[in-house]
Amino acid sequence: MKPTFGYCVTLVLSLQALTPCARGADWPAWRGPHGNGVTDETDLPLKWSATENVAWKAPLPGPGNSTPVVSQGRVFVTCASDKGATRSVLCFDRTGGKPLWRQDTKYSGEETTHDTNPYCSASPVTDGRRVFASLGSAGVVAYEAADGRPLWHRDLGPMRHIWGNASSPVLQDGKLILLCGPGPETRLVALDPENGDPTWQNDLPEAKGKGPDEWKGAWNTPVVHSDGGSATLIVDLPRYVAGFDPASGKERWRCHGLGDLAYANALVGNGVIVSMSGYGGPAIGMRLPKPGETGDLTATHRLWVVEKNQQRVGTGVIAGKHVYIVTDPGMAECIDPETGKTLWKQRAANSSWSSAVLSGDRLYVIDQTGQTVVLRTGPKFELLAENPLGETTRASIAPSDGQLFIRTYKALYCIGSKTP
Repeated sequence: MKPTFGYCVTLVLSLQALTPCARGADWPAWRGPHGNGVTDETDLPLKWSATENVAWKAPLPGPGNSTPVVSQGRVFVTCASDKGATRSVLCFDRTGGKPLWRQDTKYSGEETTHDTNPYCSASPVTDGRRVFASLGSAGVVAYEAADGRPLWHRDLGPMRHIWGNASSPVLQDGKLILLCGPGPETRLVALDPENGDPTWQNDLPEAKGKGPDEWKGAWNTPVVHSDGGSATLIVDLPRYVAGFDPASGKERWRCHGLGDLAYANALVGNGVIVSMSGYGGPAIGMRLPKPGETGDLTATHRLWVVEKNQQRVGTGVIAGKHVYIVTDPGMAECIDPETGKTLWKQRAANSSWSSAVLSGDRLYVIDQTGQTVVLRTGPKFELLAENPLGETTRASIAPSDGQLFIRTYKALYCIGSKTP
């Protein structure tokens, strides 16, 4: 018997973007303005429910796993309806939740996915003036953020995997970068944000599956790491983590040790990269390569390998000198990134595919029942709050201006009574 989808693939994978026009309180990309799930805000709500401390709630036309992004008074989210035949980008007024515009892309082709991974799992990204979204096999779209005016639509070909796709576009140095796949068509692609024209493409033959049903692939989003003015795209791929030049797409270095399923984003901090496989596979730590270090760095840079782990779907965060993550089974873990050693582990939630958000010393993670747990980072497990919404969600939380934006399978919530 095959394991359930929840133990096979992440549904909410990571969008990573550095957005030069982002305001301090905006959350313009999947993992925020810093691209690491960390917010500078420390006044976020601690307690709420489906009826308490809710500023507004807006219905959505269909389920989805993408996370909303927030920029310049607007909230953007992707959504699919009509069994994937209609793929939408929606814009709401962040103050009151009023729908401002909606743009639909019709798709009549076939695209495989899983029931728990509705189409349009990728989160949008915005530079404040424009909003971009990957709609899977329906292509990549760009709209004016203010009024939804279509700017361009680029067909990148089919995306074929039995569990669907989820990797989201990244804005970096005047390029819109996408990890296309998983499956037989896996590749990195850069587009011109002005018109959608291709800038470069890097085929990834070692990351490709032989067919859509092979249990192999990468669903995560490239992480942008800047070091002394030189940026690197860090991508977890089947069997290895690699760094790429965002200007050309060429591989700079790699480190082996991952499994065949790469779900979560790589975590970068304190001179270390931590990469985690899915489906109970290995996790590895490596020294962050210095500019100019190239090639296979496994022998020289890999610090540790932990072969067997609980299923990890969402991405964790680095807080201080430790990694914090909530696993698929709902276990919170504190890990030493230098050694891979688990310092503490404690059940915190129901099954969770959400990526963590760090605010000060608080960790926010939502589980599949719609309950957000708030934990305190530190040398021991400390649960601060449990906040139920009672609706299915596999998205993550987007904080902005003292409020939290949560997308469930039914609605978009704005949590917190503060008025921006």
